[in-house]
Amino acid sequence: MAPSQSNLLSIGKAAQEAGVSRQSVQYYLMVGLLRPTQTTDSGRRLFDQGAIERIRLIRNLNQTGYTLRAIRELFMNRDKPKKGNRL
Repeated sequence: MAPSQSNLLSIGKAAQEAGVSRQSVQYYLMVGLLRPTQTTDSGRRLFDQGAIERIRLIRNLNQTGYTLRAIRELFMNRDKPKKGNRL
């Protein structure tokens, strides 16, 4: 079930809630660390609480010394299906 648009936040509000700049969120999107929860017909990207938690995780890992490239690799390894597992 898709989240209702009323529960979703714009990039600016999601950034504010996660404690990062709007530019950081835009960069995370550009390098593949984050995907919008929903994109409107007009192209507006919206984010739910799960996305905000992911932004906070990226920020915290980066602040503790992980490069964004290393964080991306961690996410890619975590998100890909394991051998033998069926979807």
